[in-house]
Amino acid sequence: QVHLVESGGGLVQAGGSLRLSCAASGSIFSINAMGWFRQAPGKQRELVAAIPSGGSTNYADSVKGRFTISRDNAKNTVYLQMNSLKPEDTAVYYCDAWVTTSQAMGVQHFWGQGTQVTVSS
Repeated sequence: QVHLVESGGGLVQAGGSLRLSCAASGSIFSINAMGWFRQAPGKQRELVAAIPSGGSTNYADSVKGRFTISRDNAKNTVYLQMNSLKPEDTAVYYCDAWVTTSQAMGVQHFWGQGTQVTVSS
């Protein structure tokens, strides 16, 4: 089984920065893609950023130019650098990954438990 563990969330003032990390562990043959979602209370979970193995990145319009997603394949870790944070960025941030656990199997999807990000005005 594969486990994703997020870290780096916390309380920050508007205009500040946070760096989220998500480390994958377990039976991993390869990680095809990793990403970040977020969910505010009473709202739908939404994609924040994604980074497939091909090197391309995808960002929500609301965070483009402020957030940067990166990946360290050797550590099976994805990062989300969040700058110029706004109160509307407040949410639980979830890491996700598409993982091949063996060369004979297809891709499987996994979620992390989430880390809270709170931005005060």
